[in-house]
Amino acid sequence: MSQLTLDPLLLAIVTPLALALLIALGLPKRWSVRLAYVAFAVPLLMALHTWWYFAAAPPVDGYVFLTRYSTGLDGVGIGLKLGLNGLSMPLFVLAGIVGFAAGLFAIQSQAERLKIYLMLLLIMQGGLMGVFASVDVFFLYFFHELALIPTFIMVGVWGGRDRSYAAMKMTIYLTAGAMISLVGLIALYVKSGANSFDLIALRSHLAAHPLGATVQNNIFGLLTFGFGILVSLWPLHTWAPLGYGAAPSSAAMLHAGVLKKFGLYGLIQVALPLLPAGLAHWAHPLAWLAVIGNILVVGFITIAQRDLKQMIGYSSVMHMGYGFLGLAAGSVLGVGGVVLFLVAHGLSVALLFLLATSVHHRTHTFALDEMGGLAVKAPVLAAFFVTATFASIGLPGFANFWGELTIFVALWSFSPLITALAVGGVILSAIYGLRSAARVFFGPATERFAEIAGKHAIVDLRWGEKIPALVLLAALLLVGFWPKSLTESINAALTPAAQTVAKQQTAGNANPR
Repeated sequence: MSQLTLDPLLLAIVTPLALALLIALGLPKRWSVRLAYVAFAVPLLMALHTWWYFAAAPPVDGYVFLTRYSTGLDGVGIGLKLGLNGLSMPLFVLAGIVGFAAGLFAIQSQAERLKIYLMLLLIMQGGLMGVFASVDVFFLYFFHELALIPTFIMVGVWGGRDRSYAAMKMTIYLTAGAMISLVGLIALYVKSGANSFDLIALRSHLAAHPLGATVQNNIFGLLTFGFGILVSLWPLHTWAPLGYGAAPSSAAMLHAGVLKKFGLYGLIQVALPLLPAGLAHWAHPLAWLAVIGNILVVGFITIAQRDLKQMIGYSSVMHMGYGFLGLAAGSVLGVGGVVLFLVAHGLSVALLFLLATSVHHRTHTFALDEMGGLAVKAPVLAAFFVTATFASIGLPGFANFWGELTIFVALWSFSPLITALAVGGVILSAIYGLRSAARVFFGPATERFAEIAGKHAIVDLRWGEKIPALVLLAALLLVGFWPKSLTESINAALTPAAQTVAKQQTAGNANPR
C-alpha cells in the first residue's frame, strides 16, 4: 500500500485542485501562472511514473498502486479508494498527457481573466485524474461531474460563436446523460446485494451471485443510454460538434480528448464485467446504431462541413462509433482495441483542436472556403496538421492504426457486414481529413487570405504552440511504434470479463437468479 505523501495517484488529483483553490483564494496572477506549470506537470509526471512501473508493481485484486483512504460504514457503502488496473492506466496516462498540453496552450494563450480560466482548467484536470484513478464507482462518477462543470462555464464565458446556445445545449444533454447513468449505477448497487460501490467488491460478489438476465438487460440498457449521451452516441450527439465549435481550445482539448471517453470507459470498466448478459443482449442493436448513425450518417455530415472546427467536432462524434463497435464485439481483442483507440483518438483530436486554433490565429477564420496557401507562410504548422490528419485517419505508425485494426479484426467474427460498413468509414475520414488539409494549406491563396496576409505578418508556429503539439505527437508515435506498452496490461485486465461475455453470446441469456 502506498504511503499518503508518496501516492502518485493522489498527487495527480490533489495538486491541480490545490492550486485551483489557491487561485480562488486570491493568489496573485504572476504566481498563479508560474505555479500552473507545476500543477499541470505533476499529473503528467505521475501518469508517466505509473505507466513505467505498472508492469513491475505487485497487483492486489487486479489493481496496482491500490490505496484506501476512507471506507463506508462497517466497510460497506461508499469509500475513497484509488488504484489502476489495465483498463484505467492507459486513460490515466492519456489524461496526464492531454492535460499538460492543454495547460501549456492555455498559459501561452493570454486569455482574458487568465487566472479564472486556469483555475477552471485545473479543476477539470484534477477531476479527470480522479475519474480514472477511482476504484469506487461513486467517486468515479463524482470526479466526472467535478470535471464536467468547468466545461459549461468555459464555453459560456470564453467560447466563440453561439457560445450561450452551445453551453446551454451541452448542459441539458450532458446533465441528462449523467442523471440517467446515475440511475443505472444506483440500480446496480441496489440489485447486486453487495452493499458496496467498490468495483472489487462488486465483481467478487456478482461472480458468485450473478444477476438475472432481465435485470442485467435493463441496467445495461440504462447505462448505455446515459453513457451513450456522454459519448455522443447517435442520434443524441448534436451537443458535441456545437459545443466543441464554440469551446475555447484548451477546454475542447480536454473534453473531446479525455472527458468524452468517460462513457465508454464506464461501460468497459463497470458494465462489461458486472453485466455480461446485458452486453450480449444489446450488442447487435448497439453495433447497428453505431455503424449506421455515428460512422456513416455523421461521416457524410462531416464531409459537408465548411467550418474547420465544426468538422473536427463532427469527426470526433463519428470516430466514437468505432468504440461502440469494439464493445459490441465483446472479445479481448475488440474491447482491448477500444481502450487503445480511446487513447489514440484522445491524443489526435486534442492535437487537431490545438492546430485548428493555431490556423485561426493566422487566418482569423475557421471557414475552409476562405483559406488556402497557408503552407507557404507556415510550413511547420502545415507539417503538424497533415501529420495529425494522417494519425486521425489511422495510418500505420500512429496509435490510431492499432486501435482501428484490432476493432475491425474482432468485429469480423461478430458481423462481416457491419465490419464492411465500418471500414467504409475510414474512406470518409480520408476524404474530409485530406480535403481540409488541402484547402487550408495548399493551392492558391483565397482573396480573403491574401487580404489578411497583406494586413498582418503571418508567422509559423511559436514554441508555445510547438511544445504542446510535440508532446501529443510524440505520444501518438510512441504508442504507434510500441503498442505493447499498453496492450499487455489491457489484455490481462479484460480476459476474465471477455470470456464471460463470450459464453453469454454463445449460450444466450444467463440463468436468472
